[in-house]
Amino acid sequence: MKLLKQLLFACAALHIAMLSLTAGAQAPEPWPNRAIRIVVGYPSGSSPDVQARLLAEPLSKALGQPVVVENKPGASGNIGADVTAKATDGHTIGVIGNGPLTSSKFLYAKLPYDPLKDLAPISLIGSAPLVWVAPKPAKPMTAAEFISQARTSGDKLAYGSVGAGSGGHLGMELVKESLGLAPLHVPFAGGPAILNAMLGGQVQMALLPGSTVMPLVQSGKLQAIAVTSATRSSLLPELPAMQELDAKGVNIEVWNAVMAPATMPVAHQARLSRELGKILHSPEITQKLFQQGWKVEDTSASALAQRITSDTALYGHLIAKKNIKLD
Repeated sequence: MKLLKQLLFACAALHIAMLSLTAGAQAPEPWPNRAIRIVVGYPSGSSPDVQARLLAEPLSKALGQPVVVENKPGASGNIGADVTAKATDGHTIGVIGNGPLTSSKFLYAKLPYDPLKDLAPISLIGSAPLVWVAPKPAKPMTAAEFISQARTSGDKLAYGSVGAGSGGHLGMELVKESLGLAPLHVPFAGGPAILNAMLGGQVQMALLPGSTVMPLVQSGKLQAIAVTSATRSSLLPELPAMQELDAKGVNIEVWNAVMAPATMPVAHQARLSRELGKILHSPEITQKLFQQGWKVEDTSASALAQRITSDTALYGHLIAKKNIKLD
């Protein structure tokens, strides 16, 4: 009897040990288990950088781990996108602008990553239309009158952008096609150079961010013609939109998004998307982004994926038609 009891006790102990081992093997490893890195492919002070730093603290609180922002500027954001796409540590995400996710694959013959295959959409941060601006005329002019005059002037007019393939360049080419305009493209080193050229009369129009041009519009130095979104924007509700100008098919917004390497486990992607959605829709963060010139709408991964797909198709068609290449 004593031997039987010892055998039963030993069997019970072994069973408990096996259950413990099985439970340990099946229990998922906690995630994240170290600091999250946000790669930003733009310099300090740029809008993606400011947004990444705005999200870092609340995301750290939500995940229970430090969140560190790391700038990897260069190649119009493509370097940061590539670093994000190739990360294998399971704790790297990126804040990326719309260009590297949509138009870059058509502009660069040797882009080292595939935006649709190598990156996973996590959350849209904010979006904003560009503002179509022109030098302030001596006599007040409506948007319709400006377009009529520009149509008549043909290629005697010029527009500025920050370079071939930029949002201002591709956007104006879409506007030109839709409205039957023909201004020539003049690339500049940056927004301030475009503004100086407009104020000096060297170029007659441009598409630029509202935060860049509205101070000059409000001071009476520039005229705002319209916003480039299809419908009026809550950021600049006083300006007409593309539909009102009969610019069919034009709905241009710049945006920044959080992306992850496509290799990151889906469960981790989903958690990041949920937490960022809560953060971005909090009144404090929404208001801060609005003050910086960005509106928060549908932040979901599915909405972001749809936006990437539609913008990729739009710009891919335009770039092929205009034969725009950067390398």
